[in-house]
Amino acid sequence: MNPWREVVHRIEVGDSVAMARLLASLNDLGRRAVAVQLPGYLSERLGQGWDARWEVERQAARFRMAGAACLGGAAQVASWLNRRELRDVDGPRTDAERILSLIRNRPEEWRKDLAARLVERLRPGVARWQRDQGPPGWDLAAGLAVETGVDPSGSDAFVAGWVWRMAGMRGSTAVLRDDPLLDSMVPRIFEADGVAEALAWDQMWNSERTLVDALAELAAEGRLKRDDLLRGCAGRFLVGGEPEEIAPFVALWRALHVEVTEVPALDFVRLLPSSSSAFVQLAVEELRRVDDAGGLSDELFAEAVQALAFRPEKKHVTSALQWIAKAVPARTDGALTALALVFAQDTPALRDRAVRLAVKLASRPAAKSQAVDRAGWEAVREAAAGLPDELRERVAAMFGEVEAAVEDVPVLSAPVVNALAELLPPIASLEELAHEVESLRWPDEPEQFERILAALVEMAHRDRGSLAEALRPWFERMWQPMVETEVESYVHDYYEYYTHPLLARCVLAVIMPSSSRKLTAALDQPKVSYAPSGATELFVLRRIREIVTLLESGATLPVLLATPTAPTGHLDPETLVARMERLEGAEPLPADFAQALLRLPRRIDPVIAERAGKLRSEAGRNLAAWLRAGGLPDPVATDRGITPPRIGTVGGDAAPRQETTAPELPEDIRRLWTVGHMPAYARDTMWWPSLMPSHREAVAAWLMHPLRESMSSRNGHIEVVARLVHGDGPVGAVTAAAITIGMGHRAPAQRAAAADALITLASRDEVPAADFGSAIGRLVSEDLVKLNRLASALEEATPAGAHAAVWAILAEALPSLLPAPGAVPRAGLGQLLAIAVKAAVLTGARGDIPGLADLAARKGTSRVAEEARRLHRQLA
Repeated sequence: MNPWREVVHRIEVGDSVAMARLLASLNDLGRRAVAVQLPGYLSERLGQGWDARWEVERQAARFRMAGAACLGGAAQVASWLNRRELRDVDGPRTDAERILSLIRNRPEEWRKDLAARLVERLRPGVARWQRDQGPPGWDLAAGLAVETGVDPSGSDAFVAGWVWRMAGMRGSTAVLRDDPLLDSMVPRIFEADGVAEALAWDQMWNSERTLVDALAELAAEGRLKRDDLLRGCAGRFLVGGEPEEIAPFVALWRALHVEVTEVPALDFVRLLPSSSSAFVQLAVEELRRVDDAGGLSDELFAEAVQALAFRPEKKHVTSALQWIAKAVPARTDGALTALALVFAQDTPALRDRAVRLAVKLASRPAAKSQAVDRAGWEAVREAAAGLPDELRERVAAMFGEVEAAVEDVPVLSAPVVNALAELLPPIASLEELAHEVESLRWPDEPEQFERILAALVEMAHRDRGSLAEALRPWFERMWQPMVETEVESYVHDYYEYYTHPLLARCVLAVIMPSSSRKLTAALDQPKVSYAPSGATELFVLRRIREIVTLLESGATLPVLLATPTAPTGHLDPETLVARMERLEGAEPLPADFAQALLRLPRRIDPVIAERAGKLRSEAGRNLAAWLRAGGLPDPVATDRGITPPRIGTVGGDAAPRQETTAPELPEDIRRLWTVGHMPAYARDTMWWPSLMPSHREAVAAWLMHPLRESMSSRNGHIEVVARLVHGDGPVGAVTAAAITIGMGHRAPAQRAAAADALITLASRDEVPAADFGSAIGRLVSEDLVKLNRLASALEEATPAGAHAAVWAILAEALPSLLPAPGAVPRAGLGQLLAIAVKAAVLTGARGDIPGLADLAARKGTSRVAEEARRLHRQLA
């Protein structure tokens, strides 16, 4: 028998049981023969392309068994078992049992060394489909550690893996009680990274019976020391963390049914100001129990309620007020200090309740007699200066005269704009081009694509052979089956309707033009597929496809025309004419020429138009005519679509045409400017601002429907709007609506991007306030935009220097948002009015808002009424 051939045969076509029998039968000479050839065989298999790699991963269990049984040193075996291609196997427990049986005859020290190495090499983090198993390799490391007596508790990844495994047992007390690792693992679950995630998953999916329940039961029966679990929880609370990291230990604390005398009151009080909300709720409950039992000093009570009153969460402030309401007279001073903190709350109900409590506590005879030189009494008077008039007067009646706080005079500043990043210089070498192609990542970065496309065309024109050699290493990884002319492997929508694979097809066309032509012909066949419906998406794709066709044909061009010269996507007219001159009369690629026209600025130097008049190609003559006519006309854009431009307007300025008549719009541009509906789903939107950087309203119109359909997603459409406003051209109702939709997005990051767009327009004095007011009223009435989200976005813009624009917008929007007499205000109106007050103060606004006086006259202390009064006073 040839041991090596037999092992290879079992790896490729056998099963794991047969492999185990074969390996167990080998003598030392046979194992050495396998060990010599096994690493090279795996490398050879992995070098045969993706299909071979997938096959290796399918056979990973048999590769692992062969390496564990035959390789020599413990370090070599550990490295083999931890290879990325071999780590994940189906049935990890069975895999571990087989490997353990194969290495039991190894020396004890060797097995201990391997156990320590396997434990050390475990990595934190568990894939979604492995959450009842632990990290890859855990079973083998655990089994070997138990057999050899190696202590694995020093590894966070091992401890977390143990918790994942126990969680997968659905809280089985019997399994946990008899687990040989229990005693070494339990002390570490309060310290090791990754444990909280496993416990949280356990609580979510095994809610009827969790690992926490099992631990508490073992503590109750004496298998685990209850004091150790209590100290572990308390120590974890002291360390702190996010709510989801603390919640499992809060659950364990509750499951242990802690006695009042066991609560570390001092520690809990000191943690109240900064701990996660999940712990604070527990701490309040426990401290209230301690207090009810007479175990909390007046000083700790004062510290606790003051910490709760200072918390941003309303529920914790409410807890402080509830606790204070039961305070005995001896605690009045500390309670008043806490109530003074609540006076600064934005929530009128909390402020009103705090004032009532302060007056009630101060009215006690004992409190009055002790008021002199008390810090709480003075804290209330000082904090009351910022209260609304009615509340301030109630405080003054009990605590003495309180002067209203004088608002600071605002310091006005210009809007702070996030500028676009400068363009990188053109790619200068084959090595740089190869690096850029290698570094392409999702999502698209149009500027990177433009540099790569320009370099591909120019370098193919100069030296196609050298270009092919420079790109070949990447090509061979990307197009391995194509080397064997397996075109069918790539006949898929992905290679026709997505930018990254289209760019890869450009490389294929450089290196293997015949195979590229076959692929193009196959992709052109009729088939059922998803094709983009929007002209913007199709235009981006068509421009790359025509480069593929050029390179497939073997023809070349010295330069692409439309590569931008500015971060906005604009193209310098003089640069464009110079590029046309480099073509020496040859016609450019049609979509590239149309894109170049769309990227021209709105104002053209007549000298450039005169120079363009000397171009000999038909495209050159058309370019000269457009330049003489003042540029492309503007389309007519609304939030429901785009129609072609009105006759007799050019350059978006409604200026009469000059004597030279401009040619008809190229068909590519006419398609971009003629649309009656927007696609519900849109890809590659990050390209759109640079498609038409001089026609912002047109781009905004294309974005409207995708924006409406993505109010809860993070697909980046709002970032596109933020980039769009850096361009040129009219800004009106459509752009205002697009930004307003962004300001109503569910995600704070998306709202921040919309606020950036508004700040950019404000910095350029381009905010169409009336259009914004109309858009806000309409979109709020459609329930597409929530007022609280709109307010948070406008709040970001106000301190960034866009206060004048924010006020102008709200002055237009508020009449349609204020409630009719007797009607209930919309949710979030109070927050929006607060922003209006801030913006009005910063700008020194005066005037009248229809309906505001009636709202301000309403009685009560709701936030809407209070903010309406503040705004009415400011404007009056």
